Amino acid sequence: MRLFTSVYLFLLAYIIVALVFWEVRLQKQNEELYGVQLINLRSNVDSATRSIQFNTDKKKLEHGFNARTSQYKGEGITFLLIIMVGAFVVYRSILHRIRMSRQQNNFMLSVTHELKSPIAAIKLNLQTLEKYRLDDEKRQLLAQRSIKEADRLNSLCNNILLASQLEGRQYKPAKEQFDFSELVMQTVRDYNSRYPGRFSVTVKPELAVSGDSVMLVMALSNLLENAVKYSPADDQITVDLFQKGPKVVLQVADHGPGIPDSEKRNVFNKFYRLGNEESRKTKGTGLGLYLTNKIALQHKGTIVVKDNEPQGCIFELELPG
Repeated sequence: MRLFTSVYLFLLAYIIVALVFWEVRLQKQNEELYGVQLINLRSNVDSATRSIQFNTDKKKLEHGFNARTSQYKGEGITFLLIIMVGAFVVYRSILHRIRMSRQQNNFMLSVTHELKSPIAAIKLNLQTLEKYRLDDEKRQLLAQRSIKEADRLNSLCNNILLASQLEGRQYKPAKEQFDFSELVMQTVRDYNSRYPGRFSVTVKPELAVSGDSVMLVMALSNLLENAVKYSPADDQITVDLFQKGPKVVLQVADHGPGIPDSEKRNVFNKFYRLGNEESRKTKGTGLGLYLTNKIALQHKGTIVVKDNEPQGCIFELELPG
């Protein structure tokens, strides 16, 4: 990256110096031309006997000289501005591509791990059931673990599929009025069966919203999954649903490490994750919060992240009632 920046700045400086050089050369030629024209005028028109014509012709020469000077300066400044604007646009575009390439590389590393982990866990559970004669309690435990990993795999596949459909504008969200309170309660119940005792829920009943219930379930699932991922195993995650004026507000609060203020906007970018694949402890694809933000925008809503006291994050999803 430093090498690219250095080469880029060197080339930009070279182009600017070349432009200034040619501007100076043109102005010098303009001065030489004016000098030759003035000599010719003096040899053809006697300034003593024909002073009026001489002064008139001299003013014409001066006017031409000044006009060419203004033209050269104007063109030079215009070219310089075009070069600077073009260089800025190109530089930002290249930086964006480099960042996207790195994020996509991180995505490929993380999605490979995210896909392999549940598959390996399910395979191990099935091999254990096949190899050993276990009592009903252990068999049920292994079955529950396999279902949990299958749900995790299904959620990941749904995120990847929806992200692809949204990018290609292939997904057409449904528009229907439904009980959002019941949807939130059902989704939290499903997660509570996978993570017993992790959720504290306060839901105002019969809050209706209009939109696509499947997409909103996915948005809520991503928020819950994100909270579980970053929260300590013994801490509860708080889910609140309430009315605020004409808006329906959903809050998911955790007690994880939190997000620095400088990163709060970035967490909703595609493939974006704090840290890098080698140093971060939690796994993921960087699609969950990106999709949640997209879904919020699809429903003419907003999502923001706030600090939770004394530690953690509050993700607040606001939808039209």
